[in-house]
Amino acid sequence: MSRIEEIIGQIQKLEKELVTEIQKKEEEFLYRIKGKKVIFEEEARAYQKQFFVRVSSYFKSLPLLNLLTIPFIWGCLIPAVFMDITVTLYQLICFSLYGIPQVKRSEYMVIDRHALAYLNIIEKINCMYCGYFNGLIGYVQEIAARTEQYWCPIKHARKVATMHSRYHKFIEYGDAKSYQERLQALRRDWDDVNEEA
Repeated sequence: MSRIEEIIGQIQKLEKELVTEIQKKEEEFLYRIKGKKVIFEEEARAYQKQFFVRVSSYFKSLPLLNLLTIPFIWGCLIPAVFMDITVTLYQLICFSLYGIPQVKRSEYMVIDRHALAYLNIIEKINCMYCGYFNGLIGYVQEIAARTEQYWCPIKHARKVATMHSRYHKFIEYGDAKSYQERLQALRRDWDDVNEEA
C-alpha cells in the first residue's frame, strides 16, 4: 500500500466518523429521520418557533446590496436546471454504453431545511435553492469524475484545489507505462461504487 493510498484510507475513515458525529446531533436537537423526512419532537418545534422572524422584519433587516443581488442569485437557476437535465441525460446514455455505474441524483439533492420551524417562507425557499444548487454541483462533479476515470485517469502535475472521489485511482502524471498497462482495467474499476450501492 502506497503512502497516498494510506492517507486516502485515513480520510475515508475520518469522513465516516464525521457522519457519525453529525448524526449524534439528532439526539441533541430532538429530531429523527424517517426515510427522507425530518421529524422534530414537539418540544423542539416549540423551541425553534421562539426564533422565527416574520418576512416583513426579515426584509427590513437585509442590507440594500443584498436585495439588489437577488436577481443575480436566482438568475443562476435557469442554467443550473439546464445543466441538471443535460448531465442526467448524458450519464443515462453514455454511462450505460460505457459500463459506468450511474450516479444516484437523490444522494446529492438533499432538501430538508424547510422543516425548520425557525425559518420563514423566504428563508425556506432560499435554503431549498442552496440545497438544490450545491447538491447539483456535487452530482455533476461525481458524473465528471467517473467520466474522467473512464477517458483520462491521469493525475495532474500541478496541485488541484480539491480532489474528486475517483482521483486517488488515477495514474501518476508522466507514468506512460502504467497508463498503457492500466487504462483498460481502470475503465472497469467500479467495485467501490458498486459496494456502496
